[in-house]
Amino acid sequence: MANTNKSTLRKKLPFLVILTAALIGASTLRDYLSFEALRDNREALIAFRDANYLVAVLGFIAIYIVIVAFSLPGAAIATLTGGFLFATFPGFLFNITAATIGATAIFSAARMGFGDKLAAKMENSEGMVKTIKDGIDENQWSVLFLIRLVPAVPFFVANLVPALVDVPLRRFVISTFFGIIPGSVVYTSVGAGLGEVFARGETPNLGIIFEPHILLPILGLCALALLPIIIKAVRGKEGL
Repeated sequence: MANTNKSTLRKKLPFLVILTAALIGASTLRDYLSFEALRDNREALIAFRDANYLVAVLGFIAIYIVIVAFSLPGAAIATLTGGFLFATFPGFLFNITAATIGATAIFSAARMGFGDKLAAKMENSEGMVKTIKDGIDENQWSVLFLIRLVPAVPFFVANLVPALVDVPLRRFVISTFFGIIPGSVVYTSVGAGLGEVFARGETPNLGIIFEPHILLPILGLCALALLPIIIKAVRGKEGL
């Protein structure tokens, strides 16, 4: 029994560490990972990038991975910084690469600690819980892309839900990488224009993704992700 408890704790430890870091970071790092911090340090960041481009790229990606993996505040600012320092291209590639790696880390930790047992319980349950689990299993690709594309779904939630319903790692990585591209391109492009924003003494419009000319194409992609589910429902097959 003691060995079983130790094994269970060992599996849960990575996720518990992430959760603890997230709670500590939420209260201590908010002022350091903010738009104001980026604005006040922009000249030093640009100078460092110009003198050490490769180191700047690797350092930025590493910091972004840590922010996402430990669910620290500042992911949006990190995306803006990617655009500010490296332009929309290749900045958005750095952003989605780092975000995918960080998301995979927290997904793996959650699945190792809780995913297998929870998925088994859901599989053996009855009623609505089993229906939801079966629906997700049957439409995994569509659901995975949908939760990435919908702007209202928090990134942290989109990382955890797949882990708790036993989504394969490969599917999670692929859907994360490609699913976050639209939003990442939008925010990276906003970051690429921060020089003018700083010059005017303004703050960036992070709500731009909800403006019609941006939101409607993303909703179109959401509709495409939903299409296989709708077709299955129309054909009378079990769906979500």
